[in-house]
Amino acid sequence: MNITGRLTKDADVRTTSQDRQVVNFSIATNDSYRNKQGERIEQTTYFDCSYWISPKVAKILTKGTLVELTGRVSARAWTGNDGEAHAGLNFHTSNIKLHGGSKKSETVQATAQTAGNSTAGQGTEDDLPF
Repeated sequence: MNITGRLTKDADVRTTSQDRQVVNFSIATNDSYRNKQGERIEQTTYFDCSYWISPKVAKILTKGTLVELTGRVSARAWTGNDGEAHAGLNFHTSNIKLHGGSKKSETVQATAQTAGNSTAGQGTEDDLPF
């Protein structure tokens, strides 16, 4: 499943009790439709997201960044400290694609991609075989 939205705050990295790192962030998706009276209704849905593949991605996941995520959705329910019932949507992210953003985040993205590539700096686009 794919969802597209903007980050509501900067991502943070947490370490589990099994010493695994997870990147946690949340996004807001917007939708609009017209009701029977012809009024435009705006609807925002919030997703709590997790990304387990690499903690380095947290550097580029900053508030306001537009992202397209691939993964799966799960629902969760819990009772708060105040005794109130709550529910939320979790998105278990397997792929992140940035759309737009500031030059700073684009630079960080390029740096993160290059750092993750062991053959970085060994050739240019002119070296492609096609």
